[in-house]
Amino acid sequence: MADCIKEVADCLNSPNPSLEVHRLVHYCRIGSTFVGYLGLPFKFAQMEFLSKYLSKVNDLDKGARPDDTLETLIDREIQQNLAKKHYSSSRSLIRVKRSIVMLTVMFEQMLTKGELNCGCGFKVIREVLCCIPWMGYQNCRLCFAPALPTRAKLMKKLHENEVSMTAKMKSFVDSSAVIVNYIDSLFHSRELGQQLLELI
Repeated sequence: MADCIKEVADCLNSPNPSLEVHRLVHYCRIGSTFVGYLGLPFKFAQMEFLSKYLSKVNDLDKGARPDDTLETLIDREIQQNLAKKHYSSSRSLIRVKRSIVMLTVMFEQMLTKGELNCGCGFKVIREVLCCIPWMGYQNCRLCFAPALPTRAKLMKKLHENEVSMTAKMKSFVDSSAVIVNYIDSLFHSRELGQQLLELI
């Protein structure tokens, strides 16, 4: 997953950055499997991926032409007054971006604190994916904190050691920042962009 997202980010590290829709879609489908390794608390997030995230990835793919970049896709939908529609590929792209942010925060948590923290995890799920708004933090902590995987267990599931896992998490965080910033810049540079970013 880290290698795949680095390939996507490398497309944007140029004087004239551009990212084809099909390349981002390919990464997202590979990355969607990771949430299942995070234990019971993140089954909520995994269900969100299966029911919403992957459906939005597919919507993004279906709404794009074979040669579309993210930029041409957004511009076409804005010109056709489609971007704010709930089914638009532009809004699907924003939802996909939020899911990338979720994974990034998880890795940052493990890099800085060594373990996944329940408070951090559920804050991300609530604020980024909004998939369990009815469950307060205290209930989340009491019910699911024991099920959060330790760093050692996660390494075992992923068949990684300390060195390789740390390197891949750092690579993911760096690469995802490039992608998220690029997507944000595409919307911020357009008249409707901020409105679109604020839509759920």
